[in-house]
Amino acid sequence: QVQLVESGGGLVQAGGSLRLSCAASGSIFSINFMGWYRQAPGKQRELVAGVTTGGSPNYADSVKGRFTISRDNAKNTVHLQMNSLKPEDTAVYYCNAHIKPTALTLGNYWGQGTQVTVSS
Repeated sequence: QVQLVESGGGLVQAGGSLRLSCAASGSIFSINFMGWYRQAPGKQRELVAGVTTGGSPNYADSVKGRFTISRDNAKNTVHLQMNSLKPEDTAVYYCNAHIKPTALTLGNYWGQGTQVTVSS
């Protein structure tokens, strides 16, 4: 069984920084993708940043230049460094990963979500 465990959310003033972390554990043969989504109240969940194994990071236009995603493939972790935070970044942030528990299976996994609140 695969689990994604997130940490690092919280309350910060506008212009501040937060770092989110997500660790995948359990039966993992390989990981194809790791990334972060967010969902604000009344809005659809959206991709914030993601990176495929061996690929370049992708970012939502709204966070380019402010957020940086990084992966540690050896530790099956992904981090999201969020700088110059704005009130509109307030949302629940979810870790997402496309993981192969075995060589023949592929699953789409989600973390439990972590709240990020940016005050003005």
